[in-house]
Amino acid sequence: MSYLASDKPITLHELGKKYAAGEKIATLTAYDASFAALLDRNGIDVMLVGDSLGNVLQGHSTTLPVTMEHMIYHTEAVVRGSQRAFVATDLPWGSYQESPQQALRNASRLMAAGAQMVKLVGGLVMAETVRYLTERGVPVWAHIGLTPQSVHALGGYRVQGKDEAAAQRMKDEALSLQQAGAAMLLIEMIPATLGAELTQMLQIPTIGIGAGPDCSGQVLVLHDMLGVYPGKTARFVRNFLQGAASIDEAVQAYVEAVKQGSFPAQEHTY
Repeated sequence: MSYLASDKPITLHELGKKYAAGEKIATLTAYDASFAALLDRNGIDVMLVGDSLGNVLQGHSTTLPVTMEHMIYHTEAVVRGSQRAFVATDLPWGSYQESPQQALRNASRLMAAGAQMVKLVGGLVMAETVRYLTERGVPVWAHIGLTPQSVHALGGYRVQGKDEAAAQRMKDEALSLQQAGAAMLLIEMIPATLGAELTQMLQIPTIGIGAGPDCSGQVLVLHDMLGVYPGKTARFVRNFLQGAASIDEAVQAYVEAVKQGSFPAQEHTY
């Protein structure tokens, strides 16, 4: 099945139309022009130039060493390879936490490199920054739950929002980020029931990674869904290259599974 009904580039407006129509948004990370072209031709809606490149490309144990220069370089490469998919880029650790003005300076650099949206991590504390950016024309994708940039503060890669107080705090964060103008919300490694509650209460798309099947869309790290990353495999990962004849076929299978709601399955959720 092909989801390339049109070669017209996907804009933020088009993503909003997919969300309003109940169509799941299929997202994968991308870091270079060749894979960007491959994802593009196989129906990926959103390509995230993720700071996960620190893990899968650079071999670090965290995303913290990734710099603005790295993110600009890889954004430019992905944009050169992409003709259709929407491209978003992570603001790396230390590039936006100091002040909204710092966030705008660095978001502007990513937008100049070709990103159509920037993603940043944080809940209530980042609402002012989200508002500052969106009021100045920068689309923002917020990220809550397990946030790899905060891995040390969180005590490792652990499921978030498990108790009632933590779940309520996450709901408050999600609402504050929506009210501040965030256009999408990434929720990572939380109970599937909480993922469903957040998706139902918000009026912006939720993109899940280990957040259950009821989110508005799903994202995986490219190297995880192809089974080539040598690190520990998270519960929420499925290797789509298994049983596929090619990488193209694996990406098509991923898109179809997300669109039809068969991924994530119960074994991929918390």
